[in-house]
Amino acid sequence: MNEESAAIAKMRRAGKSEGEIADFARAFERVRAGERTLIPERILQPLTSVPNVGSLTPSDNDGDVLGRTAVLKLNGGIGTTMGLDGPKSLLQAHGGQTFLDIALRQIVALRERYGVALPFILLNSNATAARTEAALGSHNAPTDGVPPTVLQSVVPRLNADTLEPISWPADPSLEWAPPGHGDLYGVLIRTGLLDLLLQRGYAHLFVANADNLGAVPDPTIATWFAGTGADFAAEVVRRTPMDTKGGHFARRISDGGIVLRELAQTPESDLPFFMDITRHHFLNTNNLWLNLASLKEVYARGGLQLPVIVNHKTLGKGSQAIPVIQIESAMGSAIGSFAHSELLEVDNTRFIPVKRMADLMLLRSDAFELSPAGIVKDRAPVRPIIDLDPRYFSRFEDFVARVPETPSLLGARSLTVRGDTSIPRGYVATGDAEIIEN
Repeated sequence: MNEESAAIAKMRRAGKSEGEIADFARAFERVRAGERTLIPERILQPLTSVPNVGSLTPSDNDGDVLGRTAVLKLNGGIGTTMGLDGPKSLLQAHGGQTFLDIALRQIVALRERYGVALPFILLNSNATAARTEAALGSHNAPTDGVPPTVLQSVVPRLNADTLEPISWPADPSLEWAPPGHGDLYGVLIRTGLLDLLLQRGYAHLFVANADNLGAVPDPTIATWFAGTGADFAAEVVRRTPMDTKGGHFARRISDGGIVLRELAQTPESDLPFFMDITRHHFLNTNNLWLNLASLKEVYARGGLQLPVIVNHKTLGKGSQAIPVIQIESAMGSAIGSFAHSELLEVDNTRFIPVKRMADLMLLRSDAFELSPAGIVKDRAPVRPIIDLDPRYFSRFEDFVARVPETPSLLGARSLTVRGDTSIPRGYVATGDAEIIEN
């Protein structure tokens, strides 16, 4: 039995659908053939400017366009880098409310203001589905016949040396991994959700991360997207010194098409170019707008050919550790598969990512406020830069123990914490504040 058949046989034994198997098989074959989707600097031209959200003005048509829009939030993450073991969306984000609470508040406010259905869909993983659905209860019942949740696939983890599917009897769940959020498109097809949305008269899908509370389905941006006639659009922000490792957009010299380049897709010799924020300006926010009819047409012609990302991991510890790979794809990379794609520069009010404990502390602080409609707004003149010692603050349980109360950050430009210490109750950071272990 060759490597491919072993992995596919494993998926078949696990009851995976033929669509899931076919999607994995195509990606696997490309990896087995030695394909590595590196994007060298020599084939790229940096983008110098893109349309700016500041040039858009509300119109009387905004409500109509929003009424033909559905919303999908990526909710598969459990925040393993933060030491979490459950849905990140169920963490308290601000004012005692969770990410999910606030996202639903945003959706309800838009429904009431514009008189639209605005279906809200969560793309869950096996790790988040049960707890998220329990938290939802009746708060997010199907809207216009559109289900409130869909489930992403899992694929076999592979031995990095042999490409055989691994066996891990101590915890068989570790034999499987999500295929990255590029699986979104396959999910839309395999579950029939794409056809259902089109049948219900929806033209556009707004997609964003569940932990980005700035990603509100803005009616004016929806109208802009519809007016461009584009198949696909991505919101971008200007990269900062904190974003040197974040994926950026550039233009292919060969045909002028826009591509997304991630760190894992950059040749080592080109890393200085990748990390140069004065050269490559525009960071991917993962706030995406999809023309559903265009996506249907692409799949009618054979589907998307997303660049594969080979994610190297280690399973186990010590002498039992083995190198494994996960075959993944990024949903933003679909920008290169459409004839007409657009970028829109937005400000950081639409990009409030929470990837580290420092991000969570900032979001919970008085540097932000929450409007009645669930809009998260900056209160501070400049968003403070928080730098917590990764040795003591990287995991949630350590963070809770060392930060018994969220400090005041409204008057801070930055807060740096170093050493085996904690942030005392009632702490008020001002200017460039430091807490340094003596």
